[in-house]
Amino acid sequence: MRTCSSADEIRLSLDIYNEVWPRRAVTAEDVEAWRVMSVSFAEFVGSVDGAEVGSAAASVPSSQPHFAVVLVTVLPHLRRRGAGSALFEAASAWAAKQGVDELETVIDSSDDASLDFALHRGFREQSREVVLELELAAVEPTTVEPPRGMEIVLLADRLDLARGVYEVGLEALPDVPGSDRWTPPSYEQFTKAHLRGPAIFVAVAADEVVAYAKLNAGADGTSAEHRMTAVKPAWRRRGIAQSLKRAQIAWAKENGVERLIAENEEQNVAMRHINEALGYQHAAGWIRLRTSPS
Repeated sequence: MRTCSSADEIRLSLDIYNEVWPRRAVTAEDVEAWRVMSVSFAEFVGSVDGAEVGSAAASVPSSQPHFAVVLVTVLPHLRRRGAGSALFEAASAWAAKQGVDELETVIDSSDDASLDFALHRGFREQSREVVLELELAAVEPTTVEPPRGMEIVLLADRLDLARGVYEVGLEALPDVPGSDRWTPPSYEQFTKAHLRGPAIFVAVAADEVVAYAKLNAGADGTSAEHRMTAVKPAWRRRGIAQSLKRAQIAWAKENGVERLIAENEEQNVAMRHINEALGYQHAAGWIRLRTSPS
């Protein structure tokens, strides 16, 4: 086991992760955003008899510095050789040095072996993420009609709205389930790490930014992921989120995206209902777990 110390080793860590978790594959841009939004981070790779068998990534989010996110991946055909345990111990020891209260990890709800691995190391279920997908070939083009008195625009066409989008984030992000003890990012962090992706739609009413919704490009080159739909509390329950979602669907169809993926915390019933009403279908979800660092 060794700490990644070069661009090649970081790339190797990412390649192993994406091979093990193709449904949750990430891009180099995603990794860079993860680093920007972290107080500290580390990556590890493990080998057995000269063969690279697994990787681990750990970070302390700047918005929730009381815990560290730890992701351990081992190639399926090279498991049961102790690499997973060694990688977890290295990541856990690193996290303990950061002074965090808890470790957090995410497991595919259909992966019983990985769940068993986590439970045997003291993790307990924290929450569940519901995954919904929309195959765009089966969706008819629709006209986007925002609520009366409101305009929906692409941020790329109105960069002057970025500060307003940040203000929406400051109001809406603390309401996301699981955002316990959330600390606001700086405007610079927000714009560099959060305001990225092929399409960010902004809802504007009388020159006030009241909501936004963003898509991130999928690592497979054919999909896109809904990464945030945020509406100021005072403007909720007016159909804004659904209008933003419709704008994203229309944009995705026009730009050759084949599949849209949404992940909603199980308690986020309102957004799940919006997605289901628009034809999104359930796929295997994710389990979020936490434990104390060793």
